[in-house]
Amino acid sequence: MSGQVCAVIVAGGCGQRFGNPGGKQLVNIAGRPMMSWSIRAFDRARHIGHIVVVCPAERRAEMRRLAIDPFEYATPITFADAGTTRQDSTNAGVDAVPVGFEYVAIHDAARPLITPDVIDRAVGTLLADRSIDGVVCGQPAIDTLKVVVDGRIESTPPRERFWAAQTPQVFSVDAMRRAHAAAVAEGFTGTDDSSLVERMGGTVLAVQSPRDNLKVTVPEDLRPVTAILLGRMAEGEELPHAE
Repeated sequence: MSGQVCAVIVAGGCGQRFGNPGGKQLVNIAGRPMMSWSIRAFDRARHIGHIVVVCPAERRAEMRRLAIDPFEYATPITFADAGTTRQDSTNAGVDAVPVGFEYVAIHDAARPLITPDVIDRAVGTLLADRSIDGVVCGQPAIDTLKVVVDGRIESTPPRERFWAAQTPQVFSVDAMRRAHAAAVAEGFTGTDDSSLVERMGGTVLAVQSPRDNLKVTVPEDLRPVTAILLGRMAEGEELPHAE
């Protein structure tokens, strides 16, 4: 079962909310570019046999030079060109999955705290049940949720039914390609990859992952992410040097 899944790491954002015109993927966190932490985790996951990095074509050489070449990853890494939207970028990444891979694990490069164990657990859930089309990592909601319209609270839904979705999200390659084709044909834009599979009737399971699988969206997110990575290293992980 080892190595039958291709990871698609989406690193195509322009950094608009982060406030960095060059994007956030190469911002240094705990000694290495942010996106390289995600690549590192997928490189060490036992189910992953190939990695596709999706990034702007004009930044490919820079990302390879700073986030890939300094580190001796064992897993083959190739590139796909980012599109105008994240959905376009994911579609390009899925199209670039090499022949022979039946499953794809899609992950945001801006979630550097993902671990190999979480990746393998999510993949293992999908592999164990061929009747489902995908698996989404996430956390049950813990905050009280409000439905707000024009600043006015309209209702308080029961939070027991709500989860906060994360990545990775793992699917059969066939389901993901059919879902993207349907979305393009119908002009649909989803909020994540799972929403495309859900709308065509696919079955997707939620798998609980650690709450610290944070996404870096704005500069203040760097502080907790850096602290967690440094804490992990203090507990025994190796220093972040070129391996």
